[in-house]
Amino acid sequence: MSVSTAALDPSVCAPLPVLGRDVTVPLVTGGEVTYAALDYAASAPALQRVWDDIAAYAPYYGSVHRGAGYLSQLSTDLFENSRRTVAEFLGCRAEDQVVFTRSTTDSLNLLAAALPANCQVFVYETEHHASLLPWRDAQVTYLDAPRTPGRAVESLERALADRDPYGPALVCVTGASNVTGELWPVRELAATAHAHGARIVLDAAQLAPHHPVDIAELDVDWVAFSGHKLYAPFGSGVLAGRADWLQAADPYLAGGGASRKVARRADGGVDVDWHTTAARHEAGSPNVIGVYSIASACKALTEAGFDNLVAREQELVSRVREGLAEVPEVRVLSLFGDDAPRVGVISFVVRGWNSSHFAAALSAEYGIGVRDGLFCAHPLVRTLLGSDPQDPGECGAPEAEPGERSLNAIRVSFGAGTPDEHIERFLRAVTELVREGAQWKYRTEDGRCVPDRGEAAQA
Repeated sequence: MSVSTAALDPSVCAPLPVLGRDVTVPLVTGGEVTYAALDYAASAPALQRVWDDIAAYAPYYGSVHRGAGYLSQLSTDLFENSRRTVAEFLGCRAEDQVVFTRSTTDSLNLLAAALPANCQVFVYETEHHASLLPWRDAQVTYLDAPRTPGRAVESLERALADRDPYGPALVCVTGASNVTGELWPVRELAATAHAHGARIVLDAAQLAPHHPVDIAELDVDWVAFSGHKLYAPFGSGVLAGRADWLQAADPYLAGGGASRKVARRADGGVDVDWHTTAARHEAGSPNVIGVYSIASACKALTEAGFDNLVAREQELVSRVREGLAEVPEVRVLSLFGDDAPRVGVISFVVRGWNSSHFAAALSAEYGIGVRDGLFCAHPLVRTLLGSDPQDPGECGAPEAEPGERSLNAIRVSFGAGTPDEHIERFLRAVTELVREGAQWKYRTEDGRCVPDRGEAAQA
């Protein structure tokens, strides 16, 4: 999967307007500063365009697939048109289904619930927990972290060659790592899976906001992603792809909307005729606003010109990597090496610093929001840090005190709405913290590193 290097068009490559771009936050050292949101990999800020579309629709809010009134009919059309917009955004094949869910995690758990009997699942230990953990009822083979894209393909080839060739099988792989941002060889992995009679699902939670995703071109069977990483509000997600396993499985949730006909039997029981469309797995009143927000984000990214957005983001990636390379105490985490193509997600550790302490100082003293921890990808981060699985440190709850060694990392992530100034402030802050230290004292409170409101670190 290549990253565009097309020349930037200044007229279309400015940061896209996002909510919160003018929000100011207090600094522990005094005064306020515009907040630098550099935690896109957790949740990207909603595009202003998306919010405006939601606000315009809100007065017309109505039930979906339920009512004969004008607002219900309008909302139903909006909901189904959003499904078509997402299908077009993903390059879905004519026979593919787009199922709306709550998130990437929900999408992959839905697929896990729809696996045929005796399905074998192959997943790399490098996956986010959303794609590492849902397969509890299947026969799972966990593949070791590969150190090159070629080795990723080779290890999958060996594992599939050893499997039962007559049973169903599924490969689960991320498109872009939520820890390193590195792009995975999705097309090659899909070809390997299909050559051995297996199917493949792509976790595109980190890929879709940063890079075009085309199901047909990549030749994957399913794609899963979340709205809140695609510049839309929380609470909506997508599972798109082949319909047969989904149609053959029991509904993910049983209830209204998933059922086409329900009748009492003479013996007192109930007979149910379930839908075979995407509605089969969309029981209950759907999140119309969430679905519409995803469709709006898809349109906004397409209309802005994805190639230009990718090219600008690559400039930011290069700037961050070059700036961090000038600080010898900083080690950037990488699985595939420095030359591997990646999206705007970069994790690192700083020699002599507890990662949570460093992230707290970035926030309290510079107004910069990043993430610290194991990023819900514990096996991968531990592999990259060379730690033992029993060593302390966990996602979002560091055990080390400020100044002590921790087994967590720091992640900076950015995207279509990131201004140049946020990147420059971040690099300046890293350099100053490493060379001069924090200006304030910090302590651990309820598992988080926070400023000690008592006094500054230095007189």
